[in-house]
Amino acid sequence: MSLCPPGWLKTPMGNSYAGQLRTTRFEEVLHNSIEASLRSNIVVPRPIFSQLYLEAEQPLAAHNNSRAENNDEDEEDGSESNSPPILYQMKPPPEGCCTTDGFCQAGRDLRLSSLASDPLDVLPGFMLVGLKSPSLPDSLLVCAVDHRFLPDERGHNALLGFSGNCMGCGEKGFRYFTDFANHINLKLSTQPKKQKHLKYHLHRNNQGVLVKGAAICWRGHDGRIRQIGPRLLEGHVTSDEQSSNLLLLQPSHTPANYTASHTNGLPQIADTPHPLTNGQNAIPPIPQPAMNHSGPGRSTTTGTQTNVGPPKKRHKGWSPELASNVVSENTVKMSPSSSTLSSSTAHSSTTNGARLDAATPMSSSQRSSTTLSPSGLSVAVPDQLLRTCGLQPVIFKGHGPLPRLTGNVSEVLVSSLLQSCYLSSQTLPRVYQHYGPSPIQPLSTEMQILLTVYYLVQLGPDQVPLIEDLEQIFMRSWRESHLSEIRQNQQPQTPGSQGRHYGIETPPTLPGLPQHLSLPYQQPLTPSQLPWLAQLAASSCGVGVVVFGEHVGSLAQGLQLMFCKLLEGGFQNTNYVVVIVTASGQETQSCVVVTGKHQCRALAESMFSPSEGLREINHQLSSGETQELIQFCNSLGQDGDMDSLLDSATLDSNEPSPLSSSQESTDDKSVKKTRSPKDSHSPKQRVLATKETCTEYSVEWREVRPIQLAVARKLLSHVCAIADSSTQNLDLVSFDRVNFLILVPPSEVTFQQTVLHLWSSGVLQELGSLDQECASQRDAERFVVKMDQSAQVQIDSLIQEAHSNSYTLYILIHDHAHWDISSASYCNSESGLGLVDQLLNSRRIRDAPNILILHVTSFPFALQTQFTRISPYNEIHWPSSFSNDVDLYHERTRYFGVSELLDSTRSGGSLPLMRYDSSFESMAASLEERFPKLHSAVIRTTVLIHHYCIALMAVSGRLSGSHNLHKHSSVETLGIVQSLLSAAQQCPTRHGHMVLLRIPSLALAAWAHRRLSRVRRQLGLEEKFEIILGNPGQPLNIGQSFVDQIKIWLKVQEADWVPRTYLELEALPCILILSGAEPLGESLPRSLKYCDLRVISCSYLQRTTLEQELGLAAYLLKAESRSPHNPGPGSDLLESDAEKLSSTDNEEEEAQDNENSPPSSNLPVQSSPDIGAKATPSTQNNISPKAPKSTKASTPSPSRAQTQLPAQSTSQAFLYPQPSFHHLSQSQSQTYAQAQQVPSQNHPVSQINFQSYFHQVSHPQLQPPLLPAQSRRHPSKSTSSGSLSPRASSPHLNCSWARGVSRPPSVLLPRSLYDIITANDGSGLPRCTSFLPHMSVAWVSSFRPLLSKMMTCTEQSLYYRQWTVPRPYHMDSSNRTEGRSDNFHPRRLLLSGPPQVGKTGAYLHFLGILSRMLIRLMEVDIYNEEEINLNAREDGVQYSPSNVLWPNPEIMKTLSFDYTVHDPKYDDISFVYCPGYKPVSDGNTVHQEDVCLRRRTTRIKLSKYAAFNTYHHCEHCHLYLGFNPRYQIYESSLHVFTFTHLRLGEEIQLYFIIPKSKEHYFSFNQPGGQVEGLRLPLSTDRSPDSIKSPIFTPTTGRHEHGLFNLYHAMDGVSHLHILVVKEYEMAVYKKYWPNHILLVMPAIFNAAGIGAAHFLIKELSYHNLELERSRRLEGGAPAVDVWPFVILADDSCVMWNAVDLNVHTGPVEHAVSLKQVLQHMEACPDLSHYGLCGMRKWSSRVLTAPNQREPFSRGHLHDFLLLNVDQSQNVQYDQNRFTCHDVDFTLRLHSAGLLVCRFNNFSVMKKQIAIGGYRTFIIKTKMTDVPTSVGPSQYICAPDSKHLFLATPAQLLLEKYLQHTSHKLFPLSTKNYEHPVLSVDCYINLGPEVTVCFVSSRPHSVNICTTGLLFSGLLLCFADTFVTPSFLKNFTFLKGATLCVISEDRSSLRQTVGRLELEEEWRFRLSDEFQTANAKEDRPLFFLTGKHI
Repeated sequence: MSLCPPGWLKTPMGNSYAGQLRTTRFEEVLHNSIEASLRSNIVVPRPIFSQLYLEAEQPLAAHNNSRAENNDEDEEDGSESNSPPILYQMKPPPEGCCTTDGFCQAGRDLRLSSLASDPLDVLPGFMLVGLKSPSLPDSLLVCAVDHRFLPDERGHNALLGFSGNCMGCGEKGFRYFTDFANHINLKLSTQPKKQKHLKYHLHRNNQGVLVKGAAICWRGHDGRIRQIGPRLLEGHVTSDEQSSNLLLLQPSHTPANYTASHTNGLPQIADTPHPLTNGQNAIPPIPQPAMNHSGPGRSTTTGTQTNVGPPKKRHKGWSPELASNVVSENTVKMSPSSSTLSSSTAHSSTTNGARLDAATPMSSSQRSSTTLSPSGLSVAVPDQLLRTCGLQPVIFKGHGPLPRLTGNVSEVLVSSLLQSCYLSSQTLPRVYQHYGPSPIQPLSTEMQILLTVYYLVQLGPDQVPLIEDLEQIFMRSWRESHLSEIRQNQQPQTPGSQGRHYGIETPPTLPGLPQHLSLPYQQPLTPSQLPWLAQLAASSCGVGVVVFGEHVGSLAQGLQLMFCKLLEGGFQNTNYVVVIVTASGQETQSCVVVTGKHQCRALAESMFSPSEGLREINHQLSSGETQELIQFCNSLGQDGDMDSLLDSATLDSNEPSPLSSSQESTDDKSVKKTRSPKDSHSPKQRVLATKETCTEYSVEWREVRPIQLAVARKLLSHVCAIADSSTQNLDLVSFDRVNFLILVPPSEVTFQQTVLHLWSSGVLQELGSLDQECASQRDAERFVVKMDQSAQVQIDSLIQEAHSNSYTLYILIHDHAHWDISSASYCNSESGLGLVDQLLNSRRIRDAPNILILHVTSFPFALQTQFTRISPYNEIHWPSSFSNDVDLYHERTRYFGVSELLDSTRSGGSLPLMRYDSSFESMAASLEERFPKLHSAVIRTTVLIHHYCIALMAVSGRLSGSHNLHKHSSVETLGIVQSLLSAAQQCPTRHGHMVLLRIPSLALAAWAHRRLSRVRRQLGLEEKFEIILGNPGQPLNIGQSFVDQIKIWLKVQEADWVPRTYLELEALPCILILSGAEPLGESLPRSLKYCDLRVISCSYLQRTTLEQELGLAAYLLKAESRSPHNPGPGSDLLESDAEKLSSTDNEEEEAQDNENSPPSSNLPVQSSPDIGAKATPSTQNNISPKAPKSTKASTPSPSRAQTQLPAQSTSQAFLYPQPSFHHLSQSQSQTYAQAQQVPSQNHPVSQINFQSYFHQVSHPQLQPPLLPAQSRRHPSKSTSSGSLSPRASSPHLNCSWARGVSRPPSVLLPRSLYDIITANDGSGLPRCTSFLPHMSVAWVSSFRPLLSKMMTCTEQSLYYRQWTVPRPYHMDSSNRTEGRSDNFHPRRLLLSGPPQVGKTGAYLHFLGILSRMLIRLMEVDIYNEEEINLNAREDGVQYSPSNVLWPNPEIMKTLSFDYTVHDPKYDDISFVYCPGYKPVSDGNTVHQEDVCLRRRTTRIKLSKYAAFNTYHHCEHCHLYLGFNPRYQIYESSLHVFTFTHLRLGEEIQLYFIIPKSKEHYFSFNQPGGQVEGLRLPLSTDRSPDSIKSPIFTPTTGRHEHGLFNLYHAMDGVSHLHILVVKEYEMAVYKKYWPNHILLVMPAIFNAAGIGAAHFLIKELSYHNLELERSRRLEGGAPAVDVWPFVILADDSCVMWNAVDLNVHTGPVEHAVSLKQVLQHMEACPDLSHYGLCGMRKWSSRVLTAPNQREPFSRGHLHDFLLLNVDQSQNVQYDQNRFTCHDVDFTLRLHSAGLLVCRFNNFSVMKKQIAIGGYRTFIIKTKMTDVPTSVGPSQYICAPDSKHLFLATPAQLLLEKYLQHTSHKLFPLSTKNYEHPVLSVDCYINLGPEVTVCFVSSRPHSVNICTTGLLFSGLLLCFADTFVTPSFLKNFTFLKGATLCVISEDRSSLRQTVGRLELEEEWRFRLSDEFQTANAKEDRPLFFLTGKHI
């Protein structure tokens, strides 16, 4: 046949290549198709186009003869041997870091596609290398590697190891490839190897783009890339396969009736898999959605199969089943910035089919500028084109220059949208340039034209072409056609991975695209084939699409022919004319002319910007062009004229012309006059009318929902994360209070709404911004700013205040942040836009360290671009309330939003909450054809208001013959009005519903308000409901009678109160006409029942625009209203992730649940479609495709129905029985419908329920299974969605408002928007999600993937950040010039959540908890306890004057030593016996573990001299904490210091970790050599800028919470601070305190107590003192002048205080610096006479105590000690002690004759730290190694017995045993202070019931006088040689007194007994010998008890 192109022949083997034509069957197929078309009675005949092509591929199992080369070059990568790979576990990433593939852990992009054009900083000696990640097989990652570790071109000379840098975040110095692999998120299952993953060299090409170069030649690895030619798999094609593909593809938004016309009599193939095509530009079979698809036009496709054959050289373990897992080496990934902006700007400027800068009607002055054709070619536009044809044709430029248009050019529109789409789809990303001469080519011109024709064929008669659809078709075809050779080895993606892989992937079938529309690479589509193939494709839709191509020589000729036929009426049924020019020797040219009236109008209006469209509407209204339309609508045909009918009902004056702007003031006056009758009612009458109360109504304003609290905490967590980061961008500790300013759009209602939330939340009182008593709602207005010209002054004032108050944190909350994102440089001051950019992005705010910006929006897409100022880590997304059927937050409300509305359209068996009105659409469409010059918004608004007026007239019953009026309105409108009027009548207090009427044009809204008000007045319905005009720039205007009613409901007492927000209109029956170009954040009350969006614009199809209109209907339902196991449509239960973008559709389960649901005939029907709709396939345009095939409806008797009617709302029950539509034939249903039009004669017309059977004609579902009537809503305080809710009530509520408040509102949409919104794209998401997110942003490239249904909100944000860029007039467009690596504002957050969900309440609560946290950060819990065991002195002598500065040693010697311990922490220890002291009361048995639980603390604000933990960051502490520019952080050295301890007789080896910045405190034998000791000052040194005493702080378990930052406490002076840590904690302390000196104890002390730490400090200090004296002597200086003092400080000392003596007011305590305290003590003239000095512990009651008059005293010292290591050299700390070591040391120090002095005028505050510390004891067994409940009696056991051994030090077990059981061990000593236990040479705690008398056995020691004292026991603990029998004979014991001898082993125990001759006076038994419960290897302690004879 001549039409058959050459080469399309049958193969010799009998199998056809994919896409080839069977010439032997062509005539037969053509003949059969023509015959079938003639016999068919459907609108669109079955096409033959797809019959000419065969299946491209068969499943892999059917082609085991086929083989394809495998270009995977990693054959040897798995292993060098045949051994299996070693399993490898990657190191878990740090918490909070990025784990996205292709990004480093710092969140920076590493992909070559993203970095190709960026300037990269490569260090000398490093090379850029392409790294291959197994999780990103189609992309390369960029890294810099030292060239020494890479091989040369021969594979030699590569050093072992690795050295590389990250090119994303810039981190350098990776020495191990394993660490580098972790950093770049190289998720591997085997050990990372550089040979395996470093693949290619990278270099710059001539254009400066980074491209892939030669492969790195690793030895043993073949670096060559094996290129293969495309091969096609052969296979047999059966007739069944052919017949299943003879169907046209439906676009995703094709309506159901159009889809049904293709499916009659055809087999269902929904479950048939469709393999991909390996060819190029082949025309494949066309899939057809099945009959049971889930939505209108929803594609039902299954997963695709990639036909991958075995490799040439078989891999180990290869099998055909695993072929799909082979990853291709040549897989290409899309670049987010691959195509330049210049090449994609033309396409990027489109917004859903509308160019913002699209061509307007051309005038004669524009001809020269718009001419793109060669000279001499022109086309004359006929005159009177618009009048003759009734349309304004739209010409889309295609390929080639468009001829110049002359003549009547004003009636023709020219658009370059299609041309831009062509260019964008032919611009390959730069990522493909590194392939060199690659077969990857863009789509050919011919293929683009053919796909365009095919797309136009699929469009329905009422559909408008969308460039987004066509663009996706191009991309799908390109992927299918030109990536075959790459996809052969590409691993197919699962649905779960689609959302997280942003490269090229094959999405499911796209709208309007045949599944395999491609040709073999060997056979491209030729220009000669294009015309007849295009005509063949167009023939399937009749004359809907006409192709001029065979006899057209130029575009001018084709356009001239088009105009001629258009004037002749030849295109009456033609919507599109495609002109194709394929002249030989010339490039193919094309253009598309839109000739459909509906399409032309829609495209023309879409070429206006939103502001231009509103101006056009205003012009038409003011010029009087709409008079004819108004007159036409007022005419009711044979029923008369609407105005005359109204005049007959009232004698009011006629309404002036509503379309004249000059009469607007008169209209407003007339409207106000209509209120006078109702305003004349007296208050008494109003009270009488409402004396009955509604028990279901209640108001709650002060409730915070749990999910709001969770979001507020997430906000606080992100703020803390900024403060904790190393960037030091926010110093929270430096702020002591919070101030804020909320910025809202210029809407008066939104402003007042935010003020109301703020005032009712209590945040102002909590923050101290307002006085609690005088705060009013007006006072809160200064914290909220409308973003108009007045905002400049308030923000400037805030900036000045922030600069002057550096200790206040200012929060700027930008609410509704997506509203104004315009650049200030592109906006003039009159427009009111650009203020956000001018104010919030100014340098003054950006650089202010105490200003934090929080953007709050429901639609964050426009703020998530490549140049965004908000870090992805600073985004907070609203969480889901449910996860895996678990209620996460136990909410009493459940959110019902946009996704739930969409799900309601797909839920079978229920009337969808979102629908369209077919009757209204039909009337509007007919009027649009009648008035082609008027804007569609004018026509649709006029029709809608006309319907409302007619409905009011029909339902009111005030007009005679009103039963004939209902046919002039739609059933939907009638139902709305009837529900509005009847609802208030059922409630005693007249609660009702709200009807929202959305009219964007302010002028149209004002006219609608006047028109409806006039009709209401003339019908006498002024007291029934209110009509409110919602103008953003004006406050609410409510009639006084309604205001009085609201005041009664809300119990408002103020006389001048008026409602200012829509939320305060709760339960008011009203019609709200909401105007404005877009909603500005106004929240609606819960009484909203109908959301009428039938007149919103359909021209601007961006995701933000659509979702914010639908967001008006968002709702909070009561959670109990639906079972968690039956969540209903769109429930969050279907989300497995708390941040899912959309839930998975469980269609089968939903359908089954709906079918099994009980009958819901008593549940309300929201509305109904056209009353006159007929049950024909052509009019069933809103039948849910998921309706059950059969429905059994119960039919109540007429009497029963009539009986039930008065008790039910007319919107809640059917008046007539409703048989299923599927049980009626077409004629029966029509007859039945006609019968229903006759109203019942037994009821007045006003009682007729218009929601009768007729809703079943278009909606044959069951009534909606809505929520139970008794359910109610409990909203939160200050939620953005309202805060009103009814009380719990009975199941049968009388108040219709209470019933309706638990049901979401119904939404009415335009038909075109409904089709788009309810359709799904290829990923299963709603079609609108793939639209451009906002008109101010543009797509980076057409080569982008679709949003995936499995994406979380975080992944969705990353998607938009990768694939969108701001336009020049976007405020973030200038952010790119500030640098790519650091363009995020560090103090900017983004909170996003669904509309009306409660974001306002969340961020207001965030302000409160942030303020509380700052106060908490500035306060600490200080121990505030009175000293214990106080006893007033008897002598009453004042030894030292109160104002003396320093103690006098001589006077101090005259003071008696106070043996009693007064520290409250020792409330549970034994009394120390002191003669003359009488205990106040007997001790109570208190366990030491319980002390910390009951100790008293006080919250005290930190002073400026406080010590801080590691969480403190301020600019002053940078150098102190290690941020020294001279030294690199963590630069420190480890030094060993060894000394010999004479007493122990062995060497002690310690480790010093010394930072470089602290080395000057040490002396070394040589620079950088061994440490010789600490440098000590001289006693005569005096310096106000230094502290002479080294500070030692023992610590354990408190690396984060220990107070080691003494910079502020020392007031910045130089000091030596050393942390004493255990060996196993060395690393963690070094990490948190890199600039502190660490003294690491030997490993043998890892289990030791605080005694060991103090022992080592003291011995080290004395040894160092001797060394320093030796060095001084060698230098000639006196040795005695070396400073001998050191400081032993607890790690919880936080602040210090001093007492000022005031003669008039008495002693006053105030905070001082530690520097002041230490310098004062060090300046004491006689300090060297004292062995130990200290200070008292702070208490708020100490100054009032009578015994605190002495400035100095002698007694026990704790926590902060100044120790003289020279004088105390012979007194050591007991290194074995865990408890009471300081009491024991002080007693021994005093007994040695040394002076102990306490400075009572100084005090130390100790912070309560519940973590770590030496008082934390863990008792655990050796078997379980976990803490166990072991009693004290089990701490000891008999020697050689079988006992449960404990893994606890023996000394600790002994101390704890003696503490808890000594009352049994020393029974005579219990509560017997006069007869204490004698303890020799040590003090051990024997519990609070036992008194201990300490004596020292040392010669010349100072002991108390024991003459005449009888002791009740003797305790000998490790008695040394100073204890002799003669010494013990000096003491007298009671008969039966107890002896306890403790030794290290049994042998020494017996020796002690024998040496001391104890058996002479003490009786011992064999059973009285015990040991601690330790194993033998743990060296237990032994003790023996006996009784005195």
